Amino acid sequence: MLAVLFFYSRNYMSTTPDTDLNLDAMFLPAWAQEPASKNLYAHHEGEREERRDRSDRGDRSPRRRDAGPRGQGGGQGGPRPPRRDGPPGRDRRDGPNLDRRPAPAPLPELNVAFRPEEKGVDSLTRQIKMTGRAYPLFQIAQMILEKPERHQVVFGIVKKPDGQPAQPLFSCALDDTLWLSEADAVAHVLDKHFATFYQPERTAIDAPKGTYTFVAQCGLSGVVLGPPNYHDYQNQLRKLHTQRFARMPFEDFKARVKIVRDEAVVKKWMDEQSWKTEFICLNVAESLKLGSRAEVEKHFRETHLANLIKSVDSFSLGGAASRGLRAPALQRLLRQSWEDQKHFPIQIATVLSQQFTTRGLQFFKVNKTVTHVTVARPLFLDLDLIPVSESVRRIIDFINATSRGTRRQLLTALVPTAAPVEGKPAGEADTTSPEATAVITDLHWLIHQGHVIEFANGLLETAKKPLPPKPAKAAPAVATKTAPAAPEISAVTSTEPAPVIAAESAAAAPAPQE
Repeated sequence: MLAVLFFYSRNYMSTTPDTDLNLDAMFLPAWAQEPASKNLYAHHEGEREERRDRSDRGDRSPRRRDAGPRGQGGGQGGPRPPRRDGPPGRDRRDGPNLDRRPAPAPLPELNVAFRPEEKGVDSLTRQIKMTGRAYPLFQIAQMILEKPERHQVVFGIVKKPDGQPAQPLFSCALDDTLWLSEADAVAHVLDKHFATFYQPERTAIDAPKGTYTFVAQCGLSGVVLGPPNYHDYQNQLRKLHTQRFARMPFEDFKARVKIVRDEAVVKKWMDEQSWKTEFICLNVAESLKLGSRAEVEKHFRETHLANLIKSVDSFSLGGAASRGLRAPALQRLLRQSWEDQKHFPIQIATVLSQQFTTRGLQFFKVNKTVTHVTVARPLFLDLDLIPVSESVRRIIDFINATSRGTRRQLLTALVPTAAPVEGKPAGEADTTSPEATAVITDLHWLIHQGHVIEFANGLLETAKKPLPPKPAKAAPAVATKTAPAAPEISAVTSTEPAPVIAAESAAAAPAPQE
């Protein structure tokens, strides 16, 4: 039965989806591990300098080598003449615009927390209980943080002393997106879900009278605004700025408008002005037509805003969904928080320890620093006081006598070797024999009782005998005038796991327990 369980465990772990961590595969030696996952935020590569090959320099004039001796301002290697057109102490290579670069916008004042997915924690718990191994808690937390499918992201507001949020949050119920302002959320709905609420209807009208040879066109969006002398030009200019470029100063936006004299562009504008567009309201009790986008936005705010866009104190997103945040400020905040947690994932480790505790797992520390999670706390087995079978005694004696021993070494030492078989190394234990089954069964019992610890790297250790309590210190001599006695503080044993204060590589050999 035990062999069947191990077979099922191995096959289950090999077919689990990416949200279920395969602990056996992730704690292999470094040479056998899967390739390290790439940076989740490595999509921005920055600017690259293109270097031309030396063969492309044939059109350049050759460098003069006879302009003068070295060290006298001529020839190759001469000193660079001092710059005369800049402030003293500043080199031309510093660049003329370095001091003009705008400072990055401050990050929104919000709390960002990472939480492991519940299904992934259930899968981890099953694996730990089936294998009985002890895994470093912090390394499990880092594995959960590596891939977005394995964790959730929770954004929360920070309140000022007066109780008001330092940065409000708004959620859109249509697609569970998060926004920093109500206006951004409204613009998102009218851009991505416009057809859900409104249907445009075009009606033919008279074309503009007159002869037009050029039109104004927005240099940012390509929208044709019409001739500058047209009566509706200023309205179209203001409307486009308000709808799409409200964060840009109007004068800067106006400076991006260009004059186009292309006949095809002028004709396109004339055709557009030959139609009138109205918007039919959908999902409302009464039929209603609106004449402009400004009226559409006003109607949306009055009719649908309260049901679709809400102010929230906290908002939870799946890790994969959080990578698609549309607000640039939220993207930068998420990236910075992820980078901070990647080196020391205290948030996930803390939540993970609580979730493991509720699922019946136990915790202990190696060298009083590295917290491990396992099925049972280490419990010393005193062979002089507790009667055990001969097989159990042999297992304990072998582990105590073998430094850095593994399960394979244990089976090789205690189980008779199999008959020579083609394709199988000679001298290996016959794991299908009754003797091997008995040893595996006894080892399984010892591990689940806490008498033996099998670490993630495969090493076996026995639970060490606890140290005797330290003798109480002698009471100080009583002075003639004594101060009031301080209240006695008793030590309380908590069932919660101790805080993790260090992380250690799983490939390192665990030190004996104290």
